[in-house]
Amino acid sequence: MMRQYELVERVQRYKPDVNEALLNKAYVYAMQKHGHQRRASGDPYFSHPLEVAAILTDMHLDEATIAVALLHDTIEDTSATRAEIDELFGPDIGKLVEGLTKLKRLDLVSKKAHQAENLRKLLLAISEDVRVLLVKLADRLHNMRTLDHVPEHKRLRIAEETMDIYAPLAGRMGMQDMREELEELAFRHINPEAFRAVTERLAEFFERNRGVIKAIEEALSHLFAEHHIEATVKSRQKKPWSVFRKMETKALSFEQLSDIFGFRVLVDSVGDCYRALGFIHATWSMVPGRFKDYISTPKQNDYRSIHTTIVGPSRQRVELQIRTFEMHRIAEYGVAAHSIYKDFGGRVNGADHRISRDTNAYAWLRRTIEALSEGDTPEDFLENTKLELFQDQVFCFTPKGRLIALPRGATPIDFAYAVHTEVGDTCVGAKVNGRIMPLMTELKNGDEVEIIRSKAQVPPAAWESVVVTGKARAAIRRATRNAIRKQYSGLGARILERAFERASKSFSRDALKPVLHRLGRQDIEDVLAAVGRGELSSQDVVRAVFPDYKDERVTQMPKEREEGWFNLRNAAGMLFQIPGRSSRKAKRAKGSGAPVEKTQGGALPIRGVSGDLPVSFAPEGAVPGDRIVGILHPGSGITIYPIQSPALTAFDDQPERWIDVRWDIDEHMKERFPVRMSVTAINEPGSLAEIAQVIASNDANIHTLAMERTAPDFTEMLFDLEVWDLKHLNRLVSQLKEISSVSDAHRVNG
Repeated sequence: MMRQYELVERVQRYKPDVNEALLNKAYVYAMQKHGHQRRASGDPYFSHPLEVAAILTDMHLDEATIAVALLHDTIEDTSATRAEIDELFGPDIGKLVEGLTKLKRLDLVSKKAHQAENLRKLLLAISEDVRVLLVKLADRLHNMRTLDHVPEHKRLRIAEETMDIYAPLAGRMGMQDMREELEELAFRHINPEAFRAVTERLAEFFERNRGVIKAIEEALSHLFAEHHIEATVKSRQKKPWSVFRKMETKALSFEQLSDIFGFRVLVDSVGDCYRALGFIHATWSMVPGRFKDYISTPKQNDYRSIHTTIVGPSRQRVELQIRTFEMHRIAEYGVAAHSIYKDFGGRVNGADHRISRDTNAYAWLRRTIEALSEGDTPEDFLENTKLELFQDQVFCFTPKGRLIALPRGATPIDFAYAVHTEVGDTCVGAKVNGRIMPLMTELKNGDEVEIIRSKAQVPPAAWESVVVTGKARAAIRRATRNAIRKQYSGLGARILERAFERASKSFSRDALKPVLHRLGRQDIEDVLAAVGRGELSSQDVVRAVFPDYKDERVTQMPKEREEGWFNLRNAAGMLFQIPGRSSRKAKRAKGSGAPVEKTQGGALPIRGVSGDLPVSFAPEGAVPGDRIVGILHPGSGITIYPIQSPALTAFDDQPERWIDVRWDIDEHMKERFPVRMSVTAINEPGSLAEIAQVIASNDANIHTLAMERTAPDFTEMLFDLEVWDLKHLNRLVSQLKEISSVSDAHRVNG
């Protein structure tokens, strides 16, 4: 474990005027607070913030950031408070530490929502001070390095979160070294077999081509020396995750990959970059379509470099990156390499560093947060943020020459929303390079895109599956929600009116105002729309308005039953009796409420009969008025059959499974029962509508419908209906037969 003086010395190497007092105070405070805490590996917990601080010293960060690294877990995992840290280290450092603290007491249902809210808090903290991001990424990097000690059930979740969020976030901030290490560590745990296989193949490939790599390095170095260009040539091997992803996305074998090894050319100036490129292309042939100039058009994360692929020495494809030493430093460390901390007065608590917001990467982050942090559910925010983090880009232009950077695979719809949300909402068409093209067209580098607009346009919901940017998806979802909100609101109002009527309560919109907070909605229209969409139960709304309300069905007082009959809670309207029970009367103390005394002869010989034994109907159903019988299925409950069902013949030799059942219906019971009907009708437009109308007018309910063409002119329709009783069913059958397009209608038995 690194000693106190060693930490100070590490910072002094790149910052001689380091504020030693701040580092010493943070070191001692964090060590005291973490005390005897241990990590999963058994190491003292304080070793973790110390390693995080060490990672940040490698990036040459200021002492205030190092202090935050030492303190980053104190509020979350110890007795330390924000007020205490503010007092000792100043409010600026206190704010940074709090930004790194997870939200533990969130009253959210899903883990995904909890994760999203923590991410939202982190990004908002980052938008105020990027040092929060640097500490968080260093924290995640050390956690990934020690992930083997974490319980197995947590490893996959942490690794996937790293691959989905933190590695792309590091990439977006231009921190390629950290991104690659995070991806490699996550890949090792997400797909260990693939990781081992790719790593072994890469090692074999390196040994086999060691001589070729050296020859290419020497040829390039000789070329630059000839033309008096000071250049450093380094070979670089693709990382296992990068190789695996390319193999997977492009369906290539390992042998088909041509860019496993690349070469980096580092020069002193931008002019030397283009001079080196000229001599390379003059000496060796360039592979068409493999040239990218990120110096004239930098990526959104400030990455600048020239990429080209040549057919180099030994007729090998050689991938080259040409950049200055300064560009290389920014490519490696991203925002951490920028001069974002400037001295403004030498205050001792570390607050003398102010953040510069001029970097493209940081500007992107702030724009993303502004676009995504308002108006979305936590799950939407998480999904859209993930979409925004992926980096492969195309560069397109507006007709006025404004450059728009988009993810690869973007469409004109994404382009429209990137220009402005209003432009996206009113988009009806697009011209790409002067030609009208479909909105699904995939944009390419250098395309000029002109958006055709109409104020009458409402974004179709189907667009959500077409776009690839989080901003576009969030805006489409929001616009679609608003467009159909009125419809859902009206439906929700009708549902609530019926629910309140059933509860014998009066419904009014004003009654919802005081309980909006209980329902988790901002206004009344939100409640109505949520009910209409099925997101909120009408019963929940009734209970919110009337907390004392209980949904109890009014039933008659239980009748004096014959001995041996019993009911089940989930079999409304039916009584059961086990054949062969003793005729002795049940003994009950009148008015005492004592339970029925069961003798040996009257005990129920059904395991699990406690009122919750599963009861279901046979496929053909049964209705009051039918003679019914129950068949006991061990392990799955009781199935009710009408006595005329042909299926009962299968149980003729098993009398012990037969249970007597009779209907127990009272006038207050509002329960329909299942029955299957077959209707044969002429195959012509309107036949089904006529049949459905008759069913609806008779107050029956269609549960399922299956249709089969039995002849060129006729279709058999198999209805699973819900009706009140046998009389109701017979009336319905007779009315169906009277329809001119119906040739036959009958009940199905078996």
